[in-house]
Amino acid sequence: MTRPSQPAPPASAVHITDLARPTFSPDAQAIIDGMAAMAPYCPLTADALHEQASAQTGLTDFGAQDYRERMALLLQAFDELPHLTAFGRTYAFSLMLTFLKGRLQVVDHLKRHPEIFDIEVEAPMIIAGLPRTGTTHLHSLLAADPALRALPYWEAQEPLPPPGEEGTVDPRRQRTGDALNISNTLMPYFQLMHEMTIDHIHEDIGLMVQDFASGFFTTLTHLPRWSDYLRDNDQTPGYQFLRMMLQVLLHQDASHGLPHRRWVLKSPQHLEQFVPIMNVFPDATFIVTHRDPVDVSVSMATMMTYTMRMSVDEVDVPTVANYWIDRIDEMLSACMRDHDKLPSERTIDVRFDEFMADDLAMVQRVWDTAGYRPGDESRRAVADYLAGHSRGRLGSVDYRPEDLGLDKAELRRRFTPYIERFVR
Repeated sequence: MTRPSQPAPPASAVHITDLARPTFSPDAQAIIDGMAAMAPYCPLTADALHEQASAQTGLTDFGAQDYRERMALLLQAFDELPHLTAFGRTYAFSLMLTFLKGRLQVVDHLKRHPEIFDIEVEAPMIIAGLPRTGTTHLHSLLAADPALRALPYWEAQEPLPPPGEEGTVDPRRQRTGDALNISNTLMPYFQLMHEMTIDHIHEDIGLMVQDFASGFFTTLTHLPRWSDYLRDNDQTPGYQFLRMMLQVLLHQDASHGLPHRRWVLKSPQHLEQFVPIMNVFPDATFIVTHRDPVDVSVSMATMMTYTMRMSVDEVDVPTVANYWIDRIDEMLSACMRDHDKLPSERTIDVRFDEFMADDLAMVQRVWDTAGYRPGDESRRAVADYLAGHSRGRLGSVDYRPEDLGLDKAELRRRFTPYIERFVR
C-alpha cells in the first residue's frame, strides 16, 4: 500500500464570473422556463405537499409526526429567501415531494417488515470533515471495497423501489441520470467542485432528508434559519432516523442475496455532531479530515453561492459568503470542543497533505484504526479505483476570495486556533 495518486496534467482553471447574477445557456434557460411554468401547481405548503405525496403513492401513513415541525420551519426558510424564482419554487417543491413520498414508502415497508428493527448496524466508519479536505476522495476509496457498504447516489435519491419496480434498480438509476443531466446543464461547473455521477458515493445525510433533519437542505440555497436550527438543537433523533434507514438498506441487501456489510459514512455535518453520533453509533470509528481552512472556506463559499442559481436570480454574494465563514468557524469550533470526547482508540485524524502524499498508506491507517482486515480482492478494488480517478482530471475552478468579499489574512487570523491544533 505505497502507491500515491498522481495529479492530472494541469489545465486552465475556470473563473466563475456570474455568481451574483447567474446566466444560463439556451438549453438551461429552456429547462428553467419549462419548470417555472409549473410553479402555480407547486405551492410550497405542507398541506399541498402531503396531499400530492399521498395521491402519487396511494399511502397515507407518514409515521411519527415530529418531522412536521421541522418541515414547517424549512418551508418558512424558503419563504424568507430573497429573489426566489418560480423555477426555484418548483425545484424545492419537487424535492420535498420526493422526500415525502420516500417517507411514505419507508413507513409502509417497516410496517410490512418489522424484523428490520432487529438488524445490527455494526461499527460504521464515519468520515467527518469540511468539503475540499479529502473527504470525498477518502470516502470513495474506502467504498470501492466490495466488502464494505456505502451509499451510491441513485440509492440516496430513491432508497426503496416504488410498486412495480421491485427486483430491479434500473428505473431508479435512469431517473437519477436524467436528473443529473438537468443539474449539469444548469450548473456546468459544479462537477469541477464536487463530482456527481449515478454511482457516486453519496453522503448519508441524503437518507436523513425524509425526516427533514438533514444538512442537505443547507446545500440548496441560503437558508440560515435551517442552518441555525441544526446547530442549536439536539440532532440525536435525526441520527436515529439515519440508523433506521441503514437498517432498511441492509434488509434490502439481504432480500437480494447480498451479504451483511459494514457501513462507510461521510458528511461535513458530522463535524459538529460527534456527541449525537456517539449516542446512536457507540462502536463507530471516527475519521476526521483536516486541511488549512482558509482556502477550504473560500472554495466552499464559492460552491454555496454558485448552487444558489437553482433557486434565485440574484445572489448577495458577500452576505452569503460571510454567513458560510461563520458556519465553518462554528463547525470547526464544535470539532475542537468535542474531539477529545471521541474514543481515542477508534479515532484517526487525517491531514490533507499526508493523505495526498500517499493515498493508499492513509487508507491502510484508516483500516487499522477501524480494526478492519481487508482481503486481497478488497485491496485490489481500492487500488484499481485510485488508478482510474486521478485528482483534477475533470478540471478545476479558480477560487478568488475577492469575488466573495473575503480577505485571506483575516480568515487566517480567525481560524488560527484550529490551524494550530490540527493543521500545523
